[in-house]
Amino acid sequence: MPSSNPALQQVTVLTFDIFGTVLDLTGSMTPPGKRFLERKRAAVDGDVFWDQWRARQRIEQYQDSLMQLGHSGYLETCRRALVYCLRLNGIAFTDGEVRDLMEAWQNLRPHPDVAEGMRRLKGRYKLVALSNGEQPYLEHLERERMRFGFDAIISVQQAGVFKPHPAVYRTGAMALGVEPHRILMVAAHSFDIMGARACGYRGAYVNRYRLPYEESPYRPDFEVRDFIELADALD
Repeated sequence: MPSSNPALQQVTVLTFDIFGTVLDLTGSMTPPGKRFLERKRAAVDGDVFWDQWRARQRIEQYQDSLMQLGHSGYLETCRRALVYCLRLNGIAFTDGEVRDLMEAWQNLRPHPDVAEGMRRLKGRYKLVALSNGEQPYLEHLERERMRFGFDAIISVQQAGVFKPHPAVYRTGAMALGVEPHRILMVAAHSFDIMGARACGYRGAYVNRYRLPYEESPYRPDFEVRDFIELADALD
């Protein structure tokens, strides 16, 4: 446990972001995207297209929460973002082609460091997925792709909004029956740590992507590069 923060000694639950923190979206989604673009003889580079898709997906999620017209779900925002980026790049498509490419989201794989880190943390803390994904989708990914034995899986569907809306973290704490200060949010996205800290959680920033933190007073308690360092920090 990082000695510089005695508050972390009260932590009993680790909540994990899934998409990008546990699961390697870039490594999983770029290859099928490139194959699709090659078949289309598209001018845009596959890596550039994925960056566009991911960035647009976040915009779709923020808009979904802000509009308050009903929670669309993670996969639907992924689909909307894909369609937007295809149109942005002038790529003709059919609904069937979009459905086929969206199937790649069912086959996401974890970052290689996650299994060892989770093994070391399991039993010492309650391990919980707290994710933007839909409940059935998250259960599919745990059963078929992750297999980390999470003690609980909590979808933002319960809150009806995407992260970093405060309702997500408050709903998570209520579902777990745990005071927020006893929960450590683990995420590779600084906005997720910011949202959790604003709601009383502790925060561990897994800075996989070497990105600066948000300009915010809600700071992580500590920063690591991967799940091996996370387990080391919590020893």
